[in-house]
Amino acid sequence: MLVLGLTGNIGCGKSSLSNIFIKNNISIIDADIISRQIFEDKLILKQVFDTFGESIKNDDGTLNRKLLGEIVFNDDDKLIKLNKLTHPIIREKILSKIHEASIKGEEIVVLDAALLIEGNFLELVDKILVITCDEAVQIERIKNRDNSSKEQALSRIKSQMIQEEKSKYGDYIIDNSGTLIELEEKANKFIKYMKENWCG
Repeated sequence: MLVLGLTGNIGCGKSSLSNIFIKNNISIIDADIISRQIFEDKLILKQVFDTFGESIKNDDGTLNRKLLGEIVFNDDDKLIKLNKLTHPIIREKILSKIHEASIKGEEIVVLDAALLIEGNFLELVDKILVITCDEAVQIERIKNRDNSSKEQALSRIKSQMIQEEKSKYGDYIIDNSGTLIELEEKANKFIKYMKENWCG
């Protein structure tokens, strides 16, 4: 089974690309969904509140992810602290899902993870696909999606590894500065390439 790591920075269209894979009957392990689900664990939640304070707690006792995001995206040390708390659990859940896909006899499984490189998840994948786009396009997408200002969008972008650096890890790069139709064409070309060259 081929484990493909899909990564790319915020606003580059990773989710859109994942949806195209799903349409092509390729299974996705979404690290972002896993990272949300782990906060349903009361022990993890307590550790996060103890580390970052009660201000990030909603009235019903759940985590206010937006407020936590604002704290960690503007402070590298706090981001490192959060990652140290969450990454080991996320890794464990990802490995479990890869194992499930293998048992099912899947030919390809995609690990969709924005922090594939930064989170030290590289050893979990066989090949890496990086999706990129022009920064101006990236900013507009973040503003429209999150109803945020240009400054907030730039803050999110700057909290991540720069695209040029991330691209160095890629076995294949897709530029998604254009339309969804163009992305679909590039994705279909990539899927054909992947099956011909990487699948055994």
